[in-house]
Amino acid sequence: MLEIDPLLDDPGTRIVVCCGAGGVGKTTTAAALGLRAAERGRRVVVLTIDPARRLAQSMGLTELDNTPRRVPGAGHGAGELHAMMLDMKRTFDEIVEAHADPERARAILENPFYQSLSAGFAGTQEYMAMEKLGQLRARDEWDLIIVDTPPSRSALDFLDAPKRLGSFLDGRLIRMLTAPAKVGARTGMRFVNMGMAGLSLFTGALDKLLGAGLLRDVQTFVAAMDTTFGGFRTRADATYRLLQAPGTAFLVVAAPERDALREAAYFVERLGADRMPLAGLVLNRVHGSDAVALSAERALAAAENLVENGMADRRTGKGEEENDPTGPSPTLAPAESEAPQDGDTTPESASGTSRAPDDGHDDGHVERLAAGLLRLHAERMRVLARERRTRDRFATLHPEVPVAEIGALAGDVHDLAGLRAIGELLAAQRESATSRG
Repeated sequence: MLEIDPLLDDPGTRIVVCCGAGGVGKTTTAAALGLRAAERGRRVVVLTIDPARRLAQSMGLTELDNTPRRVPGAGHGAGELHAMMLDMKRTFDEIVEAHADPERARAILENPFYQSLSAGFAGTQEYMAMEKLGQLRARDEWDLIIVDTPPSRSALDFLDAPKRLGSFLDGRLIRMLTAPAKVGARTGMRFVNMGMAGLSLFTGALDKLLGAGLLRDVQTFVAAMDTTFGGFRTRADATYRLLQAPGTAFLVVAAPERDALREAAYFVERLGADRMPLAGLVLNRVHGSDAVALSAERALAAAENLVENGMADRRTGKGEEENDPTGPSPTLAPAESEAPQDGDTTPESASGTSRAPDDGHDDGHVERLAAGLLRLHAERMRVLARERRTRDRFATLHPEVPVAEIGALAGDVHDLAGLRAIGELLAAQRESATSRG
């Protein structure tokens, strides 16, 4: 069982990273955790990588950008909640501006090679998420930083990206890129092409630059950035170690579906391999029912019985069959006992009971409604059974991983009240576990 409040209340917890596949509720979970921590007295910033702007909307903000913004109405006592959305290119620009003098920074920012690199290099978004996390932690302005990682089918790309981008920007590759100028343009271009094919470090954005100006742009870029290359790898390594430190907690977020939990299992295994501190699994949108004692099979049988012995018999008009004790319960058809209206008389049946007037309306509408509800319940029970099997399979593979479940809500979370409700559901795991036991 994953206990959220002790995790958020612990002053030693400084970073919480929410990771998982796309579409499982990472952004909502991160926002709900941030709000709950702020309302328990901590100064929190939530960093989202999600460009859908749902975080801003749910927090009552018109927009989010690369600067933390305080969320009005969130927090208690000394607690405050701030939120921001990563601007990948702006973060890259900030790094250049911070590590180069104004003239050199301007030359870099205006360089076509840099502009393509900062906007389209594979892994740049994930790397800049790591850079921004390192910046936030170094400022020591917040008690708790919550990171909503980029949605990706490639699990934990944000952990791999610093290594990829650092390898691109380290001295050996840069020497390879500048070497062609010494051996001639034609031979040099073939050398660059061979290097790119072998290392697979360039994306479509860089491919657009292939041509006569590429080498000149690269050389200009290298000359301007020469004094800043080492800092990329150094900072990436420092942030990586920060993620492995005891003050960091990873939460894997998933839905109770086969593909999502398969992805979650990969996240768990990868975190373990990289020695990242895993706090547990948050399972979103779990379905439930207050009538679990009624199985799907019994519900379907009852629905069929209603149709066959209720509506079908009524269409035949067999009064003696209507009084059959094996037929539908009288409580399912309260309309039968309603008093006649508009002066209509109600003829007596052979057994002395009254019948509703034949006014052209279908007498079986109540039975049809009840049968439909029973079928819906049967479908819900099938969903519950499928989710239970999927959860049990994950638990069998990873019994050491604590789990917190959030029930499926009737609608989308679009405001602080909804985020607060999610936080309360996360914190109520002990009570729900006790009641299930």
